[in-house]
This record gives sequence, C-alpha cells and structure tokens, in this order.
Amino acid sequence: MHAVLEELEKTGIVPVIKIDDAEKAAPLARALIAGGLPVMEVTFRTPQAEEAIRRISGEEPEMLLGAGTVLSIEQAERALAAGAKFIVSPGFNPKLVSHCVEKGVPVIPGCSNPSGIEQALELGLEAVKFFPAEQAGGLDYIKAVAAPYGQVKFMPTGGISAANIAKYISYEKVLACGGSWMAGAELINAGEFGKITALCREAVQTMLGFSPAHIGINCPNPEEAAGAAKLFGALFGFPLRDGNSSIFAGEGIELMKAPGLGKNGHLAVAANSLYRAAAHLERRGFRFKPESVKKDAGGKITAIYLQDEIAGFAVHLLQKK
Repeated sequence: MHAVLEELEKTGIVPVIKIDDAEKAAPLARALIAGGLPVMEVTFRTPQAEEAIRRISGEEPEMLLGAGTVLSIEQAERALAAGAKFIVSPGFNPKLVSHCVEKGVPVIPGCSNPSGIEQALELGLEAVKFFPAEQAGGLDYIKAVAAPYGQVKFMPTGGISAANIAKYISYEKVLACGGSWMAGAELINAGEFGKITALCREAVQTMLGFSPAHIGINCPNPEEAAGAAKLFGALFGFPLRDGNSSIFAGEGIELMKAPGLGKNGHLAVAANSLYRAAAHLERRGFRFKPESVKKDAGGKITAIYLQDEIAGFAVHLLQKK
C-alpha cells in the first residue's frame, strides 16, 4: 500500500474541511494536530482552498494534506503545486484518476457501486471513497459490495459522525472515515480552534473505543493459580476456563500459572482497531515491546504490550472481537 494511504489508515479519521478564509488555515491545522488528527482534506468548494493548502503546507509540514472535491486535472495540478499529497474526488473521473496515477499521486475517487470499483481496480487503485456513505446504504452496503473485491479498501464519507464512526472504523475493509463534524465551517469561521481540538480528541477516543478487558494476576505456580481461580468462582459464581498458561475466572480475571510480564501481572485494554490504537499512542510518545506482538492466522495483530509498566502491571492492548 502507498505510504500516504498507510498513514490515512493509521489515523482512521480524515477531517473534511471547507475553508472560507485562508488566514484560518494554519491555526486550524494546528488545532487538528493537537487533537490527534494530523491529516486533513481541504475541499475545492471555496475560492480559498488553494491558498489554504499552500499556507498549511508551508507552516505545518507535519500535516498530511489532501485536496478534496477535485473535479478536474487543472484543479488537481493546482492542489499539488500548493502542497497537497493526495487527491480525493466525489465521483470517478477517468481522466482525472489516470492523470494522478501517471504522476504517482495517491487518488481516492468516489465509487458507490461495483462498476466504479472495477474501474478503480483496472487503474491499479488500492482505495476508493464511498460517497455519500449513509445515504448510499452505509456499512451494510460496503460489506456487501466489498465481498468480491478483497484487495480494495474504502473511505466512507457523508453522514459519518460521532454516533456511527466506531461501527464503520471497526470493519477491516475501511481505510479511514471522512467527516466534518469535528471541524465544521461555523467553528472554523468563528475561530473556535480550542473547541475543534476538543472535538478531535473526542472523535479519536470514540473511534479507538478503549475499554478494560481483563486483569492478569501473576501466581507463583499452577496450584496457586487454580486455588485463586476456584475462590473467585466460589465467591462470585464466575465460570472457570483453564488454559495452557492461565485460568480465567469469568471474563475479567486471569490467574497466571507462572509469573508473566509485569511485577504484579498485567492489564488488558481492548480497542476497536489495535493497529490504529498503537499508531495513535506511538504518535503521543508511548512505546511498545516489538517482541510482544501476537498475530492471528491471517497476520492481523491481536495483542501488543506497552514498553513501561503502570503501578507494577504490564499493559497490553487487545483487539476487540
């Protein structure tokens, strides 16, 4: 996958931005970055779009910057000259897409039916925009239409909000979701950048969906692990599940048959997308143990430990099922 698309997938949310005043472009970019979303799609729906892209590219190089609502080769060239790194269009324009492919520029055209998807695949594209997502059938439609096209990923846009982002982003064929609810034109025009940052942080937390999964308690040997598990079962009626290295009492307590990672044990925190969760935490400066990565038969990461303990407990992320 192209490096730009990989970054979009790690971030998970692409703020779709309509800028009426280029003076607000760089402060807006800083607000998005502070909120955990160092990516944006500036739409060519206003005369200020090109200048906004130019200013953001010059002042905030950390921002992964794209141009949206691109309808022609001429617009694409202007956007790229101003500093855009990827192009997004509402529909499938063969001339525009072919031009971007020839230039080696990532392009994500709008495709809401199999014919459009097959045109995209014919040109070697790895991702398409599903627009307008909610009005065109939502996640159920994406799952149905994605079945024959295992190699393509989707960027649903249109009707995506805090209320439904989690269900979309949990589907493995979704590259990222485009949306404007965290940075609407009214907030931008009013200069409410602090509120935009807060809404971005809330969007990221909603997307990642962190929740406690279980606590693992280190026991010195299998006998003590079994005794502790039986006690939890007797006290609270928790069913016991015996495994090779531990015994679970219910779903939330794991008794280790030998001391594992962590002075006292470990804490497991589940996420909607472990891949994106790890990327977001690493961007904030947290580090993971590479040797702790666990994968399923398909090569998908299912668990990974943070580098440092918290209160004597190792902490690992767990992929929600």
